[in-house]
Amino acid sequence: MGGIFGVASKSDCVMDLFFGIDYHSHLGTRRGGMTVYSRSSGFNRVIHNIENSPFRTKFDKDVAEMEGNLGIGCISDNEPQPLLVRSHLGNFAITTVGKINNIEALVEKCFKDGHTHFLEMSGGDINATELVAAIVNQKDNLVEGIQYAQEIIEGSMTLLIMTPKGIYAARDKMGRTPIVVGHKEGAYCLSFESHAYINLGF
Repeated sequence: MGGIFGVASKSDCVMDLFFGIDYHSHLGTRRGGMTVYSRSSGFNRVIHNIENSPFRTKFDKDVAEMEGNLGIGCISDNEPQPLLVRSHLGNFAITTVGKINNIEALVEKCFKDGHTHFLEMSGGDINATELVAAIVNQKDNLVEGIQYAQEIIEGSMTLLIMTPKGIYAARDKMGRTPIVVGHKEGAYCLSFESHAYINLGF
């Protein structure tokens, strides 16, 4: 499965992001990732393998070097993410959770529509988050791209897309994989499970 978490704050969001992702650790065992954005340094992303060591231990040192008012991250049972994307829609980070049942058909559709390649993971699988980004990029703006992805993906897909201006959140259209919005003074968060932000005072 996996879990995702995002924060948009008037102050530095790194610690809220770090603990918010960590509270999802029971949902995944392979990869953990964090991406933050600050106006001074742009996007900063870190991904670690968490198969032999918990998320908190692997990211402890990274947190001290990261800063930003916007951040998204994940615990993943499969692909490494968040991914950083540069496209005609601008630069953005994307993280997803869900299950795409028609992944091979969507890859072939992307090839027919002019997408030139996908990076393979070990075992020959396509990174599902990369596929979602490729689908979103086929439209003229992020909102239309997200709606298009939700329309043609069979299965379940919840996602967060972070741009320099903010975070887009889209829950699976059937509600099978959720996204919950939390708020505290000066900050909002987006969480796969509500206990993650309640523990942080959202």
